[in-house]
Amino acid sequence: MLNHIHEHRMEIFACRATRSFAEKVVEEINKIIGPDAEPVRLGSMEVSQFSDGEFQPSFSESVRGVTCFILQSTYPPADNLMELLLAIDAAKRASANKVVAVIPYFGWARQDRKDRPRVSIGAKLVANMLKAAGMDVFMSCDLHADQIQGFFDLPVNHLYASKDFLVPLKKLRDKSPSTFTIASPDMGGAKRANAYAKYLHCPVVICHKTRARANVVERIQPIGEVEGRDIVIIDDIIDTAGTLTAVANELMARGAKSVKAFATHAVLSGPAYERIDSSALSEVYVTDTIPLSDDPEKKALQGKFRVVSMAETFAKMILRVYNYEPISDEFPL
Repeated sequence: MLNHIHEHRMEIFACRATRSFAEKVVEEINKIIGPDAEPVRLGSMEVSQFSDGEFQPSFSESVRGVTCFILQSTYPPADNLMELLLAIDAAKRASANKVVAVIPYFGWARQDRKDRPRVSIGAKLVANMLKAAGMDVFMSCDLHADQIQGFFDLPVNHLYASKDFLVPLKKLRDKSPSTFTIASPDMGGAKRANAYAKYLHCPVVICHKTRARANVVERIQPIGEVEGRDIVIIDDIIDTAGTLTAVANELMARGAKSVKAFATHAVLSGPAYERIDSSALSEVYVTDTIPLSDDPEKKALQGKFRVVSMAETFAKMILRVYNYEPISDEFPL
């Protein structure tokens, strides 16, 4: 339940890219607090659009003194990030007591280090921009690299999709307990895959990948037993799906019985839908941190997708953050 010991009430708002997800989060919050509590609603926020493409978010109600949760995933285009920054700034200038930026998918997270000379560290830059806009608390899910938490000089609440993914994963394991196997599509995801494999008591396969250039895979070498196995690839992001589909096709070519995938953030840019549809993957489980495309052509290619909602998890975490309660005990991995 909401603890009514706070002098600052809670208000939840959503920018345009994440409004449908925010509506589900609010619905879950009301289920948690029960019918006897005053219902939480999604606050009213408008975005004025100028003819040159410039826009201006504004709150249609007072936020003076409130603890303000603003939901927005910052996937492309960059306008999504800019809209969030402007909304945070607007809330602070309207005298909100505290602004919690709830960013289910944190864009630019793959730019977490200088992997070659003369490049930016985009994740750190975005962290600085959010703080400069007035963000007081940061909440996100499955950051591409754990060290990104250190880019923020303010409280960070890092959520994990593992809690929601474990339900369908256990069902898949129970269907084929002797052949169920977890796989990582690259060496960078080995720690994540190993954590799932340890929890599910199953073998793990690590794929060693070399790239010809960005988004182009040159060679994949699986390490571990593949033949006759029902393999589930675990990842955090599907972008162009080049790596994911190449790994799935290679595993099937080496004798895997079936290949499925679980990935938190469905960026799905470029030919991703087409690649997945024509690949060896039988099912692809993603969360709703990023909505699947509404384009009719893309929707026709979504037959393999299974969406696992994280609305309940975010609802629980928002209530815990508001009530100054710990969140770490909610995540098994």
